[in-house]
Amino acid sequence: MRLINKTVEKDATGHVTLYPEELEDMWHVYNLISKEDQIKATTFRRLQSESSTGSTTSQRTRMVLTITVESVDFDPQVGLLRINGRVTSENPYVKLGSYHTIDLELNRNFTLYKPEWDIIALERVDEACDIAKQADVAAIVCQEGLANVCFLTEHMTVVKQRIETPIPRKRKGSVTNHEKGLEKFYDQIYQAILRLFDFNILKAVIIASPGFVREQVYQYISDQAVKTENKTILENRSKFVLVHSSSGHKHSLNEVMQDPSIQNKLADTKAAREVQALDEFYAMMNADPDRAFYGYSHVAKANEHGAIGTLLVTDELFRSADIATRRKYVDLVESVRSMGGTVRVFSSMHVSGEQLNLLSGVAAILTFPFPGIDDGEEDDEEEGDNNEQ
Repeated sequence: MRLINKTVEKDATGHVTLYPEELEDMWHVYNLISKEDQIKATTFRRLQSESSTGSTTSQRTRMVLTITVESVDFDPQVGLLRINGRVTSENPYVKLGSYHTIDLELNRNFTLYKPEWDIIALERVDEACDIAKQADVAAIVCQEGLANVCFLTEHMTVVKQRIETPIPRKRKGSVTNHEKGLEKFYDQIYQAILRLFDFNILKAVIIASPGFVREQVYQYISDQAVKTENKTILENRSKFVLVHSSSGHKHSLNEVMQDPSIQNKLADTKAAREVQALDEFYAMMNADPDRAFYGYSHVAKANEHGAIGTLLVTDELFRSADIATRRKYVDLVESVRSMGGTVRVFSSMHVSGEQLNLLSGVAAILTFPFPGIDDGEEDDEEEGDNNEQ
């Protein structure tokens, strides 16, 4: 997804203009749009005209309309978003207040206006538009003197840096210049890794090459990390995967991607983290039930006491048509983060998100036991009954 324009005022009102490029982008857009938002986009409407003789003709006319969102339908198979609402901008062809359906499609700009851009919506825009945040896998495809440093997602490959360094040939009786050229080349790759790679996000780093170049590059990276005491690289050496490729050009990634070990690395790793978090929740419920709760009231009470270590919440709750409901879950997320807790937002399109929805869509793993949550709720109910009497 490309961010064309972004204007958010201090009071959180504003708009963004986006350009979706992949099916994955349409899922992000679906999660961004809420009831009462406004969408401005190019659309088509069939208009009827009557001639002087009384005959009518209809013509499909292209126009730009702004509508206030009332409903959103998403087809994940083809990535089509159908947004229905009332027209809110002056137009020579369409009356104000009349209904219209805008089909949002790939490779077409649209502008989204929100009465309030909360932290969840802003993070969704950042995540959708920052390729480095989407990519769980990085790749360095290289040969002597040439390297392409790439980020990979399930749908695309983006070259972040192309490195080209002339390597002097070996001369009879002297290889000094050749070795100096190689060292300069390896160091450029190493510096690119330091500058571009976030090992908190990356699950794997592929080094692919013909011959033994990949082994030499990896050895240089390891030696420099030891020499400079770079703990980040030393602690993540297990993420490096060495694979054969026919050249150092980007197109060689096609053959690299056919390697079964790489296909496993390219699996939906965000979903894998969601599954792991949900497994940890279930394990905690069995081992120490006073440290695992679900349902908004229980989770909110735990949060009031600063007890939440990990909050699990589905993105479906942020799509609620009720603004107050959406707001309380946004507030919960912000509160947990402000106290140092981890927040996992689950995709409702994944099996783990479906499982979490069965638990009301929100759950928490606590940092310490909190046995009084259930008792507190019972006390509240008794107090309410007494007031009624």
